[in-house]
Amino acid sequence: MVVLATTAVPDHLRGALSRWMIEVTPGMFVGTLSAKVRDELWNAASAVVGDGAAVLIHPDDTEQGFTLRTAGQRRRRPTDFDGLTLVAMSPLEAQPPDTATAERIWPDGW
Repeated sequence: MVVLATTAVPDHLRGALSRWMIEVTPGMFVGTLSAKVRDELWNAASAVVGDGAAVLIHPDDTEQGFTLRTAGQRRRRPTDFDGLTLVAMSPLEAQPPDTATAERIWPDGW
């Protein structure tokens, strides 16, 4: 079984994926595919993902029993850790403090 999850991708990609897989919920596609079809769909998806994101999970001969592939920019990124794929979180960008909120909560400062 192959699972391909997409976020904010072009509609034409969703249409192409739905020819080979079932869209069980918006952006999540599931199907039983040959390795060749799976790789061709992944190549097409990763080429047009743009500002969106895509994650492909498929069975493989690994310790975990699957392989995880990603395309696009998101906070979560797969990281190999001694042969296991773990998901690392990228830090949030520093946001300037909201001084109006801080003054309302602590009107006299600290």
